[in-house]
Amino acid sequence: MPRAIKGALVKCDPSIRALILKIDAESHDIVIEELDDTHLVVDQNRIPFVKAELARILAQNSYNPLDEDEA
Repeated sequence: MPRAIKGALVKCDPSIRALILKIDAESHDIVIEELDDTHLVVDQNRIPFVKAELARILAQNSYNPLDEDEA
């Protein structure tokens, strides 16, 4: 008998897709299916976690010249 899993379609660029796959590799059970280079089916209950992790990772990778002035 087929099994159905409720998911959300995520459309993103390939760089964000790579970050989501990295988060999935560490946490598992996030990505249900990789459709193509710009689309993923993700567990809809994990969307807030994925958004928070993406925000954290992107904040680490962004340059802010004001950060140097405070140091």
